Amino acid sequence: MKNKMQITNLLFFFLCYISISVVLAKETVPIVVSDEVSALLSIKASLVDPLNRLQDWNLATNGGENGLVHCNWTGVWCNSNGAIEKLDLSYMNLSGRVSDDIQRLHSLASINICCNGFSSPMPKSLSNLTMLKNIDVSQNYFVGSFPMGLGRAAGLTVINASSNNFSGLLPEDLGNATLLESLDLRGSFFQGMIPTSFKNLQKLKFLGLSGNNLTGRIPRELGQLSSLESIVLGYNEFEGGIPAEFANLTNLQYLDLAVGNLDGEIPAELGRLKQLSTIFLYKNNLVGKIPPEIGNITSLVLLDLSDNLLSGTIPAELADLKNLQLLNLMCNQLNGQVPTILGELTKLEVLELWNNSLTGSLPMNLGRNSPLQWLDVSSNSFTGEIPASLCNAGNLTKLILFNNAFSGPIPIGISSCLSLVRVRMQNNRISGTIPGGLGKLGKLQRLELANNSLTGQIPNDIALSISLSFIDLSRNHLQSSLPSSILSIPNLQSFVASNNNLEGDIPDQFQDCPSLALLDLSTNHLSGGIPASIASCEKLVNLNLRNNRFTGEIPRVIAMMPTLAVLDLSNNSLTGGIPENFGSSAALEMLNVSYNKLEGPVPANGMLRTINPDDLIGNAGLCGSILPPCSRNSLMTSTSQRMHIKHVIAGWIIGISAVLAIGIAVFGGRWLYKRWYLSSGCFEDRYNMGNGEWPWRLMAFQRFSFTTGEILASIKESNVIGMGASGIVYKAEMQRSNTVVAVKKLWKSGTDIETGNRDDLVGEVNLLGRLRHRNIVRLLGYLHNDTDVMMVYEYMHNGSLWEALHEYGYTLKVNEKSDIYSYGVVLMELLTGKRPLDPDFGESIDIVGWVRGKIKDNVAIEEALDLNIGGQCKHVQEEMLLVLRIALLCTAKLPKDRPSMRDVITMLGEAKPRRKSSSNNGSNNANKERPIFSTSPVTGLL
Repeated sequence: MKNKMQITNLLFFFLCYISISVVLAKETVPIVVSDEVSALLSIKASLVDPLNRLQDWNLATNGGENGLVHCNWTGVWCNSNGAIEKLDLSYMNLSGRVSDDIQRLHSLASINICCNGFSSPMPKSLSNLTMLKNIDVSQNYFVGSFPMGLGRAAGLTVINASSNNFSGLLPEDLGNATLLESLDLRGSFFQGMIPTSFKNLQKLKFLGLSGNNLTGRIPRELGQLSSLESIVLGYNEFEGGIPAEFANLTNLQYLDLAVGNLDGEIPAELGRLKQLSTIFLYKNNLVGKIPPEIGNITSLVLLDLSDNLLSGTIPAELADLKNLQLLNLMCNQLNGQVPTILGELTKLEVLELWNNSLTGSLPMNLGRNSPLQWLDVSSNSFTGEIPASLCNAGNLTKLILFNNAFSGPIPIGISSCLSLVRVRMQNNRISGTIPGGLGKLGKLQRLELANNSLTGQIPNDIALSISLSFIDLSRNHLQSSLPSSILSIPNLQSFVASNNNLEGDIPDQFQDCPSLALLDLSTNHLSGGIPASIASCEKLVNLNLRNNRFTGEIPRVIAMMPTLAVLDLSNNSLTGGIPENFGSSAALEMLNVSYNKLEGPVPANGMLRTINPDDLIGNAGLCGSILPPCSRNSLMTSTSQRMHIKHVIAGWIIGISAVLAIGIAVFGGRWLYKRWYLSSGCFEDRYNMGNGEWPWRLMAFQRFSFTTGEILASIKESNVIGMGASGIVYKAEMQRSNTVVAVKKLWKSGTDIETGNRDDLVGEVNLLGRLRHRNIVRLLGYLHNDTDVMMVYEYMHNGSLWEALHEYGYTLKVNEKSDIYSYGVVLMELLTGKRPLDPDFGESIDIVGWVRGKIKDNVAIEEALDLNIGGQCKHVQEEMLLVLRIALLCTAKLPKDRPSMRDVITMLGEAKPRRKSSSNNGSNNANKERPIFSTSPVTGLL
């Protein structure tokens, strides 16, 4: 009975407890829900939501049962009690800041705000969410330090904060999150050393720290992370070498230590990592030999050891890597022969060996049983024949063999390899003929066979190509004539066939050459006349026909070509005179007509006024301008060789000219008298002014409608419109003639002019004389006495050239007519933050000369970069310097050395920022096997 009573009492108390608990729970849940709703609304208030993606985050939304209104809001997931356990706001174009009220979501286990535009610090209160299991804040612009204290979240398994702008040290307390499986902090600006506390992360499978500013040695303790499958530490500034303890990472599949400033030898112990599929160690300072033990890693697919200081031979053991697809050993100090057995790799797609000291022949079975796509063995000392089986699988896109000693014929299979994009075999000893069929390869863009021993003719089918943009057949022994339509290939930009034995006429097929920029047929046996239709090539920049047998006159229409900058017609048998319109050519910078049979006066206009006499030598009949003046006999001899109608016309011209000369002399005398009178009154007054100083002397480049006195009257402080390193600029308004000019008063005195020290004046005149463009301010003249010099310019009513270039540079509105040189200048402006003409450069020095001057003087070129756009960060500097190198190519002195816009675009693409993560989704699994940086073999070509 007593026991029954005790049982009854216990049952009573239990039921009471259950009842009370249910009542308390019902009262507590609304309180918790209300607090979390308030927290969400606070979070929303701190966000910028331009697409209104969170429009349903409001209390008016129908919440369904139990009033759990927030559980149906966008990106919000609740547990069975109505507490928020997951928040996913990824890919919503959000910005602003993440409110500290996020810590009020006590049950939050997963937060994903990746791929937005946050640029504020992350809330430190995030570390108070001890229930967190998954954090993804990747691909934003978060700044400041990464929150400390997340190690308290005992259940934390995934952290992805890649591709941000975090700085400071790596959080050491993350070593306490012992359940962590993935830690991705790639692509920020973290500094200092990798914490040794990370050795506690025994469940860690993915460790990504690449693309930061980490220093110190890579901790050998990381070799204790036995679960690790991927380790990505590249693009940092480490010290020391690769820890041999990494050989203990028996589950490792992906090893990326590229661009890490590592030195020492490659540990042979890595050969124990049987599951390893990727090794990226490129661009370090690794020395010694390639360990043959790497051949034991039979699962290896990608092996890149390029850009190091490795020496010795290529181990034959690499042939045991039956799964190998990429082998990149370029830019090392390797020697010896390529093991023949490497040709048996059945899965090899990319083989890069360029810029070593390798000798012997390539494996003759290379490509026979493999899907070879890319072969680059350039700049070695290879000999022997080119393997015939390179394109057996039909996948070969780039065949790059230049700067070797290959001999024998071009394999016939190359001409039927439809996948080819580039063939570069220049500078070898290749003989035989160019095989037919290359013109039928629809993807082939570059064909470079220069400096070999090729004979025969240029195959006619090359003229049928629809894809070729660059052809270089120079310095061979090619014969016969040019195919009739070879210069009409629709995408052809450059055709070079110089130093051959080509004969016959130039095909008169220039009506369809929309892209041709360079044509070099020099040093051949071509004859006949120069086709006038060549003027239809509106993009032609460089035309070189020297050392041939051309006859006839120089077509006048060539001078009207809008982009032609370099024209070399020397060492031919051209007759007639130099067309007078050459001097007024819009773009012509260099003209060489030496050693022909030209005659008559050299036109004295435009660029012909300053032409180098050596470019006219060897034409006994030329005279005048910069040459000795034309004698009466030479003029008569020249005239006697013309048609009778020209005699008549000349007679009329001479007669009319005589009459006009008399008239001009009369009226000119009256005009000069009036001008002197209006200017200063009389000669005596002019010589008496200034207490014995010289009078103002005016040198005009065109007729003025104003006087010296009117200019001098405007030189006063109220008219100052600018000041620079070379002088003060005044606005001069002449009321009588309703004329406005700009007058620049130089700092140096006129005494310097008379004593021969005329750097300012001569420099500016020469500079403006070289610039022929409608947007360049015109120099009208200058005046000086024995104390001052003043330059008279056309006044620009619509602002300065700098303002136009500034808008042009920052909008990057580049079209077909944009000049490559100008584009290079714009790139320099963007990278340096300087104007094209800046007083800091020095007198008569522009931005191009300033940058090149720093290189010439061995000054660190980083000093030229604009610090306001990241110039203080080493990795950003690296990217800026790549683009600066492109700008230097664009501003090469000789137009023939400048790249095409297509090449510029390609180079800019290859110089794109590599620091940021390539991931484009919030899933960590999608990122694990994806390298953070481009491993494209073309990166080295920059």
